[in-house]
Amino acid sequence: MSNDLLYQVALTLVPHIGPVQARILVNHFGDAAAIFKAKKASLDKLEGVGEIRASSIKTFAGFKKAEEELAFVSQYKITPLFLTDVAYPQRLLNCYDPPTLLYYRGNANLNASRIIAIVGTRSKTDYGKYLTEKLLADLQDQHIIVVSGLALGIDAIAHRAAIKHALPTIAVVAHGLDKIYPVENAGLAKDIIREDGGLLTEFGSKTKPDKHHFPSRNRIVAGMSDATIVIETAVKGGSMITAELANDYNKDVFAFPGRTTDGKSAGCNHLIRNNKAMLLTGAQDLTALLGWQEKPRLQEKRQRELFIQLTSEEKIITGLLEEKGTLAIDELNLKSNLSSSRVAAALLNLELQNIIASLPGKRYQLLS
Repeated sequence: MSNDLLYQVALTLVPHIGPVQARILVNHFGDAAAIFKAKKASLDKLEGVGEIRASSIKTFAGFKKAEEELAFVSQYKITPLFLTDVAYPQRLLNCYDPPTLLYYRGNANLNASRIIAIVGTRSKTDYGKYLTEKLLADLQDQHIIVVSGLALGIDAIAHRAAIKHALPTIAVVAHGLDKIYPVENAGLAKDIIREDGGLLTEFGSKTKPDKHHFPSRNRIVAGMSDATIVIETAVKGGSMITAELANDYNKDVFAFPGRTTDGKSAGCNHLIRNNKAMLLTGAQDLTALLGWQEKPRLQEKRQRELFIQLTSEEKIITGLLEEKGTLAIDELNLKSNLSSSRVAAALLNLELQNIIASLPGKRYQLLS
C-alpha cells in the first residue's frame, strides 16, 4: 500500500473534517499528503477550514488507526477509491459533498454509462415486489447497473432481480465491509460479488450500522446514479430521504404511483403530487425520459452531418451526448473541460438549432 493511501485514510479520520471540508482541502493542496504537510497558517486562511479544523489536522495522532485500515483492505482485497482516483464514481463529484474515500469490493464499473438507483420500503407489499421485478425484467437489455442499499424489502428484491436478469448490481452499505447488515442479506451480498456486482461504503472497518450513517449512505445511492426510482414508500423514511437528496443533486427522480388508500404508496404519491418525482408506469417510460431508446442509424448519420457547422464548444457537447446518450448539465461541465458559462451558451445555441433537447432534471440529449 502506498504512503499516499495512508494519508488519504488519515484524512477521513481527522476530527471536524467532513466531506465538504476535505474536498476544499484536496482542491487547494492537490493531495492528502500535502494537506498534512502544509503549515498551519496556510490551513487557517483557507475559506471553509479555519483555525479549529487546521489545528485538528496539525495535531492529528490517528495514523496507527489508518495503518490498521490499510492492513484490513489489503487482507480482504478491498479497493480504496480517493476523490482524485480515475475509478472513483465520477457522478459523485457533481455533488457538493462527495465521500472523501470509498471502500469497494467487486467488479462492477462504478462509472458505467447507465446507472439507476432503486429504493423502497423494507415492509414491501406484493405490488411493490411485482413492480420491482417487472421493471428489471424489462430493462435487462439496457446494459444498466442497479444500485440499492442492501436493506430488507424493495432493496433486496432489486438486487436479486438484477442478478436474475444478468444486470450488475451494487449494494451501498452504511457500515464497514467487515460485516453485512442486515445479517439476513449476507448470502445476497455474496451473490452480488459472485455475479460481478459490488459492495461499496465510505465507512472503515469496525464501523457499526448506526442510525445516523444511513442518510450518508443514501446520498451515495442518489449521487452515483443517473436516476433514482422509488417503488414503494411511506411519507417518511429512508427512501424519501434518498429522493430528496437526488432532487438536491439535480438528478432525475421517478416514482410508481399507488392507491390513495395504501400507506405504503403514500410517499410515492406525495413525490409525484409535489413535482419531486416523475410518474413511472414501466420501463418504457424510464428509457424514453432518460433518452435511452435506440435511434435509427440513418438519423444518427444525418445528425453527425449537422455537427460539421458547429462551433468547437458545440462539437464537444454534441460529441459527449452522441457517446453517452443523455447527460446532466453538471456532467457536461465536468466532462467537457469547458467553463460553465461556455457550456450554457453552447447548450442554448444547440437548443435553438433543434439539435438537442432538454429533459427533466437539467439533462440533455440529441434530437433525432
